[in-house]
Amino acid sequence: MRKILTSPSQSIAPNVSFDTVAREWRCKWDGTDESKASLQAAQSLIEAHLAAVKAVDGFVSAQRFVCGGCYDFKINIGIEASKYGAWESAGHAPETEFLAALRAIAGITEVETQTITVKTL
Repeated sequence: MRKILTSPSQSIAPNVSFDTVAREWRCKWDGTDESKASLQAAQSLIEAHLAAVKAVDGFVSAQRFVCGGCYDFKINIGIEASKYGAWESAGHAPETEFLAALRAIAGITEVETQTITVKTL
């Protein structure tokens, strides 16, 4: 696994800097189910974990993205770049529990994570 740079302000290239590192939790929900039960269950799951996410040292933001066309459900958790390394070392808690519960939801597929850098423009 490649480590993300974690000082308060980093540059990937001379003109590409960031001050936040985000962890994305994502999956596909069942778009063939008219009740959208898997989407609703995923939303309930993040609501149940949101307090733990917001308690992460260096927490900046949490955003949820849903696409009704390709059936994406994504959670993006931003952490101050200088604090990200500690969260990464702790396994991005509560990521393990969240992803296990997400995988257990009927209709949820393609559960993945990604780490990205963020800079508000």
